[in-house]
Amino acid sequence: MEHAVPHDALIATAEAAADAAGACIRPLFRSRLAPEDKADASPVTIADRGAEAAMRAVIRARHPEHGILGEEGGAERPGARWRWVLDPIDGTRAFITGRPLFGTLIALLDGATPLLGVIDQPVTGERWIGYAGRPTRFRGGFGGVAGCRPCARLDLAELSATSPDMFDAAATPAWRRLAGAVRRRSWGGDCYAYGLLALGQIDIVAEADLKLWDWAALVPVVEGAGGRLTDWRGAPLREGGDGRALAVGDPALLAPAVARLAG
Repeated sequence: MEHAVPHDALIATAEAAADAAGACIRPLFRSRLAPEDKADASPVTIADRGAEAAMRAVIRARHPEHGILGEEGGAERPGARWRWVLDPIDGTRAFITGRPLFGTLIALLDGATPLLGVIDQPVTGERWIGYAGRPTRFRGGFGGVAGCRPCARLDLAELSATSPDMFDAAATPAWRRLAGAVRRRSWGGDCYAYGLLALGQIDIVAEADLKLWDWAALVPVVEGAGGRLTDWRGAPLREGGDGRALAVGDPALLAPAVARLAG
């Protein structure tokens, strides 16, 4: 029988894992690594693999009964109730081109529900910590307080997405309908954009082609800051879904954004 672990201990594990990943990533940032292409044509480096291995070691030592799913290393104990979901470098393209718009993502699922989420930017020293039912916490050297800003109108909203390449022929017209209704649009950011949404700098992030390790950690962070993170229909994100994610800082934006995406 699996027993619940106190939330402070789980948060401590997540932070220790983030520290371990950061220790692997920082020395390799802007070091002109030679990336490899994975089967899906996305890049991977020794920093990705080393950081994930370091996080797995931390989790195994503290919670040997928990499952782990990582982008690079696959699944361990997939049937466990508690599963850690890891993306060592979300934004490898940014990492290999020397831009600090990437992050390490650490989530803990209780069954299918994201319970805990961390976004860690190991170069800038910024860290967002979300836990279901608790306010998101933020630490960073550039200022900022966790909390989404009020913005109830699409025509006043700042919209972000990582790249137009993530939208296929079916998703592109929907994204353009939403983009045509907002105040401004910006590209780039990967998980960092969701962190900025949780700081009240961005109002909407609409993306596609996300895997579980891309979004699981973001749910507690965004929702703990007062926002919402759903699929493009406004329903909860789920493992095995279509990969389309919609984050809004002001919940009042959710319905009109969903309506635009639906056409």
